[in-house]
Amino acid sequence: MPVHITIMLYSIIFLFGIVIGSFLNVCIYRIPKKESLIPGSHCMDCGHKLYWYDLFPVFSYLLLKGRCRYCGSRIAKQYPLVELLNGVFYMVVFMANGYNLGSIFYCLMTSALLVLSVIDERTYEIPLGVNLFLLVIGILFSVWDRTNLVSHLIGFVCVSIPLYLLFLVTGGRAIGGGDIKLMAVCGLILGWKNIVLAFFIACILGSVIHVIRMKVSHAEHMLAMGPYLAMGVWITALFGNAMIDWYMSLLL
Repeated sequence: MPVHITIMLYSIIFLFGIVIGSFLNVCIYRIPKKESLIPGSHCMDCGHKLYWYDLFPVFSYLLLKGRCRYCGSRIAKQYPLVELLNGVFYMVVFMANGYNLGSIFYCLMTSALLVLSVIDERTYEIPLGVNLFLLVIGILFSVWDRTNLVSHLIGFVCVSIPLYLLFLVTGGRAIGGGDIKLMAVCGLILGWKNIVLAFFIACILGSVIHVIRMKVSHAEHMLAMGPYLAMGVWITALFGNAMIDWYMSLLL
């Protein structure tokens, strides 16, 4: 494919990603408050309604120098950061997975994982609605990849059931119900091999990163596992098969 066509396609993917990222910020703010996602946006400080020219993802933040046009209050850096990350993640998905329907499913999964990561980090709770959205993606993905349907179905239970047993034994002190549901629906998307790898990666990332955070920023000992599970799922979705093949080659 010519270079200029490739640049144009990835530019479109990035722009689409940051537009979706703008909606993700609405979800992050309103879902924990159980507010409707439909009403228009407004300034969190002065309450002034924001118009279309105030809502260009990333660019409005830069043009307004991170302040509200109407009251001058600072706009949280979360807004451009989530938009930017979603756009970049969309590009990485298509770079790693190619131009196919699976990449669209992975992009939708990416956005859901980004939303639940921020919410779980703040509230220690993964919203049921986000897990239900991922369940729908998992069902559609399994139908699309029906030649591997058995793997997807096993993936739904092979990590989530042991975690549920752990939940019962510890009375919910070791793992949260939202985390269990997340591993079930993501297992349906990834299949059994990749969801096992995703959980393994998540445990390593959670152990290492959270210890560093406690040392550097004095983060709480209580661990929000959702963001690390999300990272493990996202990494494995794009690179899991290559990682498993590499590991198996070492054993042969």
